[in-house]
Amino acid sequence: MTSWQAIGQIARETKDYQSNNLRDRIVGNIYNKAEALAEKVVNRSQGTVNWDRRIDDVLTSPIWGFPIMMLLLGVVFWLTITGANVPSEMIASVLFWGQDRLTELFMAWGAPAWLHGVLVLGLYRCLAWVVSVMLPPMAIFFPCFTLLEDLGYLPRIAFNLDRFFKKAGAHGKQALTMSMGFGCNAAGIIACRIIESPREKMIAILTNNFVPCNGRFPTLIAVSTIFMGGAAGYAYSSMAAAGTIVLLVLAGIATTLAVSWFLSKTMLKGEPSSFTLELPPYRRPQIGRVIVRSIFDRTLFVLYRAVVVAAPAGALIWILANIMVGGQSIVAHAANWLDPFGRLLGMDGYIMLAFILGLPANEIVLPILIMSYLATGSMLELDSLEALRKLLLDHGWTWLTALNVLLFSLLHFPCATTLLTIRKETNSIKWPVVAFFLTTTVAILVTFITAQGARLLGLV
Repeated sequence: MTSWQAIGQIARETKDYQSNNLRDRIVGNIYNKAEALAEKVVNRSQGTVNWDRRIDDVLTSPIWGFPIMMLLLGVVFWLTITGANVPSEMIASVLFWGQDRLTELFMAWGAPAWLHGVLVLGLYRCLAWVVSVMLPPMAIFFPCFTLLEDLGYLPRIAFNLDRFFKKAGAHGKQALTMSMGFGCNAAGIIACRIIESPREKMIAILTNNFVPCNGRFPTLIAVSTIFMGGAAGYAYSSMAAAGTIVLLVLAGIATTLAVSWFLSKTMLKGEPSSFTLELPPYRRPQIGRVIVRSIFDRTLFVLYRAVVVAAPAGALIWILANIMVGGQSIVAHAANWLDPFGRLLGMDGYIMLAFILGLPANEIVLPILIMSYLATGSMLELDSLEALRKLLLDHGWTWLTALNVLLFSLLHFPCATTLLTIRKETNSIKWPVVAFFLTTTVAILVTFITAQGARLLGLV
């Protein structure tokens, strides 16, 4: 770099700093003046406490802000995970009762076995799993999240995380869109509309998939409970499993920041825009309106997109599992072909195939894997975690396999619903393709390094 180029760069950086500094000073003076005027015209009774300011002193504190934020989000996740179990089982029992009735109807009509397989064991069963697994968690998470939003707490989260995202070259509001991704990554993509800068909006869209959505929680919870919880013993199994999920969430947030920084220095290069955030006053949430709005505007909207994608996927998976070539199904041939690559990543070919076939909806990854291991020809779930544990151990699973399945599930490509949402939000096929290959590359690199590092250290 020549001396003139260096001088020019310093001048540009000084100009950017002065511009941002001037903006902050102007906004600060405006609010100071408004506060002074308000103090003159507003009569406060003696001894009145400004509770908003007192609460903000704690919630936005460098010491207490982050622990409280993690605690509140942890409570929302805990309510989502534990509260969804009973309604999920109830919905599943009703839907699978419907499957039995459909089977009886097909038999009464004398329908061919292949038609029953495609429509009932494939299409209908896949839909039943997606609805029973996705609907209860979203019906809990979205209202809880919307209540925090209506209360006025989410801007405080953005305030706390703003400096981290700014250091990563991103926007402080990305903290809000990232949090929405915990319910559904497609909803998180839609939430990126709140970011005004096109460059920073694109960074938020491309990295939203690094936080686990409801569709990935069933796999994460099951594998964590079987292997990490089992290793800790019965008394501490639930705590160990919960701790593993928390660590995965933190790993997802760290990956979001790291990849955001990478994108801001490469294909989406640019300076982070100024972010002046007015913290709104706390207000009592309108619970009835919040529940109705979150269910109809978010839950049912996302569920509809998932159902549209999952229906044909179920039929296709059944066909691939039941067409035999040389004494083996197409699923078995594909898994054998993928096996060497899967072994490099600490997994196997059946696991890789389950993730690929699970592209339409993350909820069906584990049922596809079970179907492939048992070679049953239709998706199913075992009746207990102990039965699933025995099946996985019989197929060579170790703690390293479980760890890499967790990491790959956390970081791998977005589901089809999310990809379609990216296509719609960006009006381009380019960005869904970029999102697919970016996240998959990160997942491959992380699992490859983990697997090879464990092997070099002699841990397996």
